[in-house]
Amino acid sequence: MLPTIAWQDDNIVMVDQRKLPASEIYVTCKTVNDVAKAIKTMVIRGAPAIGVCAAMGIALGAARSKATGTKQFTTEFQRSCDLLAATRPTAVNLFWAIERMKRSFSDGALAGESVEQLRARLRTEADRIHDEDVASCRSIGAHGATLVPADANILTHCNAGALATAGYGTALGVIRGAVQAGRKVRVIADETRPFLQGARLTAWELLKDGIDTTVITDSMAGSIMLSGDVDLVVVGADRIAANGDTANKIGTYSLAVLAKEHGIPFYVAAPWSTIDLATPNGASIPIEERNAREVSHVGNNQLAPAGAHIRNPSFDVTPHKYITAIITERGIFKAPFTETLGASSISDV
Repeated sequence: MLPTIAWQDDNIVMVDQRKLPASEIYVTCKTVNDVAKAIKTMVIRGAPAIGVCAAMGIALGAARSKATGTKQFTTEFQRSCDLLAATRPTAVNLFWAIERMKRSFSDGALAGESVEQLRARLRTEADRIHDEDVASCRSIGAHGATLVPADANILTHCNAGALATAGYGTALGVIRGAVQAGRKVRVIADETRPFLQGARLTAWELLKDGIDTTVITDSMAGSIMLSGDVDLVVVGADRIAANGDTANKIGTYSLAVLAKEHGIPFYVAAPWSTIDLATPNGASIPIEERNAREVSHVGNNQLAPAGAHIRNPSFDVTPHKYITAIITERGIFKAPFTETLGASSISDV
């Protein structure tokens, strides 16, 4: 497992995912502003990892606060929450983690806890969110492994691995779980333009684990499917609506359509915190539009001519009709998702 994010000397340290695979460099965040910048600039990315990072960032902000009175401390706490909530709009795990930290803070404040007790409470809650994410990913992997044939070619998109979570991964967790269960697995990784998370991150992770991995350009997926070299597709998610519509890295929708056309199972792997039952369908999911330079350039190399209009939606929405099943730590869910996901929410506290 890769150390995606961790505490070190009461600071937050995370691997700079922009630099991989060429360099394994770690960024130290000493303030909540540093954490917000790291999320915004994609030093850290992946919906579960963003949620964990936000929780830890709130705890860091509380630890760095010089407030001695509850009123000022509460104001600074809310400012940290607002700052982190404004970093990226699509990944629901971000808002889930912030709301969970708010509930913990509120519980402590209502109990009359001191500022120091509230600081300790927030650190404990952030650590709990981190550890629960690793545990949920392992459970996702175990559930997902049951869907993988004994000898399988698995196509995946973007990076939904240890780097996108607190550790182990969601879609890559399914792959790791299958390998640990004795399946013979070969992975086809879409490069995932424009940020190349598949080529840079997924391939790097899997090769470190000794898993057979082939990188293809996004436009090759249909041809590879037609050739019979794909047995199933497994991807992650940044938000899953109540009806099963799923927002994931741009290009996921195209894969789902291709998979359905070729009779290939298409699975979405995500922790329960990614499921947003308050959002009825994919049309209600906000889609982040990122900087045009990510499309027009690779590093400092300009690809598109100056003056060309650029679109850079970071995510697309896959309608639920293209999804074979959704794999979570609570089990495997199939259509009708409004009923199956809704029924499982009864176990929420």
